Amino acid sequence: MKSILIPVETHAGMSAVLETARLLAQKFASYIEGVALGPDLTQIVAADFSLDGIVFDYAVRRDLLDEARKTFESFMRDAAIPPRSEAADASAPSYGWVRDGLISDTGVGEYGRVFDIIAVGRPGPGAEQPRKSTLEAVLTESGRPLLIAPPRAPERLGEVIAIAWNRNSETARTVAFALPLLKLARDVPVFTIPGYTLAGPDHVQLVENLKRHGVPARAIDVHETAKTPGLAVLVTARSVGADLLIKGGYTQSRLRQFIFGRATGQILAEANIPIFMAH
Repeated sequence: MKSILIPVETHAGMSAVLETARLLAQKFASYIEGVALGPDLTQIVAADFSLDGIVFDYAVRRDLLDEARKTFESFMRDAAIPPRSEAADASAPSYGWVRDGLISDTGVGEYGRVFDIIAVGRPGPGAEQPRKSTLEAVLTESGRPLLIAPPRAPERLGEVIAIAWNRNSETARTVAFALPLLKLARDVPVFTIPGYTLAGPDHVQLVENLKRHGVPARAIDVHETAKTPGLAVLVTARSVGADLLIKGGYTQSRLRQFIFGRATGQILAEANIPIFMAH
């Protein structure tokens, strides 16, 4: 995971996204690139197009871009992470900002295809929270995994990684993406929520395969009586002291949406630890 992309905009969770990404970058001496997130201005025909009463003229676009870049670069300086052009130590993180313009949600997903992972905030209601549209566009368009930061950044990342295994292809793909991180963990508890899995290998079989890669995986049984599978996943992850949750993304099938869609939505709404997710 040598390259991390961060879409930057003004919202309450931005500092948590940056810090969560920094924790990941420390593990892999990653290059971190920021881009300014905004509306898809290339598709706007009228020069005086407005949104919520704000006219997106050149000055407004430049202000949004400058504010995003200032937020990103100020964080990197405070964290003692050097620009890529000045980085003297290849074994430490570096950063860059190469796009001089706002980029849309879909644009982030498209650009993110050449990065190893994309860091975003956990969506929430209200104008000052990370947007769900950003997460969903990046998840479906990039083909890459997401690191979803909670509202408050964790103190550590990737020491105890819980895997919520439901046997579907999205979770299998997510686990494969996470393998470099899983190899560095000291504990990887793997579990399923009874009654909410598809046909396929169980979590014990997944553990056996992960051990072949040197992952310290172990199967755990879930006796959680939470009212919903989403809450059961979160309570189980908390019970094992996880600082990262591996969870497959949304599925395409209507039947699978019925089984897993609400669980994923609840996890995204309430998780207080970072989530590693892929589609």
